[in-house]
Amino acid sequence: MSTVPLTPHFICKYFIVLYWRVWIVYTPEHITMLMSIELILNSVNINFVAFINIIPGKLDGVFFSIFIVAIAAAEAAVAIAIIIKFI
Repeated sequence: MSTVPLTPHFICKYFIVLYWRVWIVYTPEHITMLMSIELILNSVNINFVAFINIIPGKLDGVFFSIFIVAIAAAEAAVAIAIIIKFI
């Protein structure tokens, strides 16, 4: 089984974090802040999945990733509730 090196994962994570920083600076609204937090959670998921390949016996990263996806879904529900309230 060949593993993918960590460099592409880190490059992808770097661009997600860079996009997040630009987004926060130029659009300081509450909904966009919630969406940008979701971007950061996705970059954390990329790290967890990348390090699963390095340490093959540990599946902690999978469980953390599933937990973070559940948090992101709850955050999306809060954002939709805020949008519905103000429309």
